[in-house]
Amino acid sequence: MGPSIIDVFVQYWPIFLKGTLGTLHFAFIAVSLGSVLGTLVAFVRLSKNRFFSTLAGVYADVLRGTPLLVQMYIAYFFIPIVIPALNRVDKEIFVLISLILNSSAYVSEIIRGGINSVDIGQSEAARSLGLSASHTMTKVILPQAIKNILPALANEYIAMIKETSMAGSFMLYELMYTRTILANKYLSWQPLLIIAAIYLMLTLVLTSLVKKMEERFAVSD
Repeated sequence: MGPSIIDVFVQYWPIFLKGTLGTLHFAFIAVSLGSVLGTLVAFVRLSKNRFFSTLAGVYADVLRGTPLLVQMYIAYFFIPIVIPALNRVDKEIFVLISLILNSSAYVSEIIRGGINSVDIGQSEAARSLGLSASHTMTKVILPQAIKNILPALANEYIAMIKETSMAGSFMLYELMYTRTILANKYLSWQPLLIIAAIYLMLTLVLTSLVKKMEERFAVSD
């Protein structure tokens, strides 16, 4: 059986802490940069230019319709082959890029859905009052859409925390990678249960915060 879960955690808690911070860090980078890129994709998809709108839709559909792990493998192994100059770049960057691109696809749908959830009459009323399209979006549409967008973005962050577990396969120091480290110390099942408990704690705490955010928005309505 080996040492107990408590003994393993007490002895190796700095490793688990570093892995947890790594997971939160990678998820934050992925969702933050993914939000910037996803916002651009969402607005392109909402544009009246059919070609670019279709292109943005294909981008989102491909990234949401293929497994993240496959995207990581493609980024990690295939891109440096196609562009040999990138072999000098730390390959961990490619894993992060795949996380960012994947997150951007989901964020683009979140933002597009949030904007589309606003009654079209709001836009028509604003335009009839003489507001430009850009002012209508920034002054009328987005302030209302943000109530739907922010909780959904927070949920995307929670989902990304779990998705980063795949990054451990590429030696990124995140929570799941701690299992690889402790496997060298002949520990197998104990780290897995500790990792699962940490993931559960993180998601429960963040889910609770998201619910409170949604309740505050509901009250403001």
